[in-house]
Amino acid sequence: MIIAIGLLEFNSISQGIKVADIMKKAADIEIIMAQPTCPGKYTVLISGSVSSVNASVESGVAGSGPFLVDHMVIPRIHHQLLSAMNGTTEIGDVNAVGVLEYFSVASAIFGADAAVKAAEINLMQVRLATGLGGKAYVTFSGDVGAVEQALEAGAAANENNGMLYNKIMISSPDKDLFKTLL
Repeated sequence: MIIAIGLLEFNSISQGIKVADIMKKAADIEIIMAQPTCPGKYTVLISGSVSSVNASVESGVAGSGPFLVDHMVIPRIHHQLLSAMNGTTEIGDVNAVGVLEYFSVASAIFGADAAVKAAEINLMQVRLATGLGGKAYVTFSGDVGAVEQALEAGAAANENNGMLYNKIMISSPDKDLFKTLL
């Protein structure tokens, strides 16, 4: 089975809870995350087969009303994505670091998937809005060329929606700073 993920982001916590129930009842999916995020948003992240995730997200969008901020489906996620979202990635060597910062959770996940598929990098973390004023960001490491390529891919993945806030590369990060990113 090809693992897909889907996400809906709301500006209403109560509507997000209601739609999470609609989504779960619409298809055979697993709820990875359904929780409030800053500032007063609610995010539902699901996984399952491509057809189940598509059906669940479609049902969720239909039940969202005016409260939907953003949504997305990634049909074939990169294997590093879920561990980076859970903060369980292990990185050994200090390499160049790239950071992509977004205005929405969906854009950050979409950008992270595009970045890791485009270059030989290691996703370090995908931070999703909690404690970040509703923003989300992605950190990754690799050699300088790979980090540059991943930054461009992660930015290009969201060039049409205006959700990319900033992108940076640190070609030779301090070891102590690098540790804080893990």
